[in-house]
Amino acid sequence: MAIKTPDTKVKTYSKFAVEDPYTYLRGLHNYHDRAESVPGSLPLGQMHPQKVKNFLYPDRISGSPFVLPRKEGKQTTYYRTVPSTSIKQWNEEKSHPANCDYKEDNFDLSPNPVQWEPAAFQEDRDFLTGLQLLAASGDPNSRKGLAYHVYTAGKSMPADHAFTSSDGDMLIIAQHGAIDITTEMGPMRVRPNEIAVIPRGIRFHVAVVDGPVRGYVVEVFIGHFELPELGPLGSCGLANARDFEVPLLQPHKPGPDTKIFNKFNGRIYSTTFKGTVFNVIAWHGSFFPFKYDLGKFNTVGSLTYDHTDPSTLVVLTVAGETPGIPLVDLAAIGPRWTVHEDTLRPAHAHRNVASEFYGWLTGGHKGEAPGTTSLYNGMCPHGVGREAWDKAIHAELAPVKPDPNSMAIMLESSHNLGISKWGQSNKTLIGDRYDEFEIAQV
Repeated sequence: MAIKTPDTKVKTYSKFAVEDPYTYLRGLHNYHDRAESVPGSLPLGQMHPQKVKNFLYPDRISGSPFVLPRKEGKQTTYYRTVPSTSIKQWNEEKSHPANCDYKEDNFDLSPNPVQWEPAAFQEDRDFLTGLQLLAASGDPNSRKGLAYHVYTAGKSMPADHAFTSSDGDMLIIAQHGAIDITTEMGPMRVRPNEIAVIPRGIRFHVAVVDGPVRGYVVEVFIGHFELPELGPLGSCGLANARDFEVPLLQPHKPGPDTKIFNKFNGRIYSTTFKGTVFNVIAWHGSFFPFKYDLGKFNTVGSLTYDHTDPSTLVVLTVAGETPGIPLVDLAAIGPRWTVHEDTLRPAHAHRNVASEFYGWLTGGHKGEAPGTTSLYNGMCPHGVGREAWDKAIHAELAPVKPDPNSMAIMLESSHNLGISKWGQSNKTLIGDRYDEFEIAQV
């Protein structure tokens, strides 16, 4: 009997409007050691030979202290046509729109929950000039805290421009439109429902593929985005390490000098680099950019009654100073079956020690448009609205799959976030719910 060939399509709930033309290395937490665009360029048996093939220059980037436990180390060695030192003096770009001032006086820190409508597209901006600080806590100079940004753009960065952040690792969350991120290690295409992480110090360029574009950027001033521990889940579930994609080097193309913009303690500085910064011919190491499709997330939840905590939705986490208390978690709220019995299925009223930041990528919630964003700082009460509560307590509790095209992200942080001046200019307070519920008669 003939056996039907199995369907080998990648399992994902995401539906992409544009294809991804690139191929990738796969796996997070790997030590990648076969990344080269010219075969034989990667030295074997040592890292710093007296002469590298084609007289390439060894060049190292350290994302962590040297003496951390080996499993936590973040180090990569490049072999490039010109070393990273081939730059002129840095000059401050005092009027650059992406400048950030993290002084407390510039932020409104409040217990009132707020909401933002989708940010208006800035068609005349590129990724860097369209990057707006929304909220923050701490500052990069002290290596404490984090910042949330929104980007909107209608055009690509100039071909001879590159960006890097000395302040921290950047998590890019695409909400609308597709972008190509060219890094020193190779290119990645990032589309709605996809995320990308660019580690501290790595240089990159953003081109608009399908615009205009909009999304979020989470910048952490300490630590790195890692997979959470699985605990009693065992060896698989949530975001699987094999589904993370690492850019692959492309054939080297010489280019003109590059203008590099560097975010340093919130301020933008620029310099000129000799030739193209994308001149890596080979690399090996554990410190690299990567991307992930949130539609591949393996959601875990209750199969009987009540709710599991949102920690079962965590895609990536950044460790905090105290074990067990993360600086920030990224959670994915995507398509999943709801099957709880004898349970109030919408989220109950909640006061959380952590702050919660929500962003709707696709689909929506209570009629809100994709791109809508909200922030609840620590101990701000939030939860199901009256209309949804009335429906929920009378609903037939059959298995249902809410909107299969909906995807939201939640950022849960141990820090309360102050809202920037730009964020204050277009926020809506959503905390006045005094008259929503009647007092229960007991």
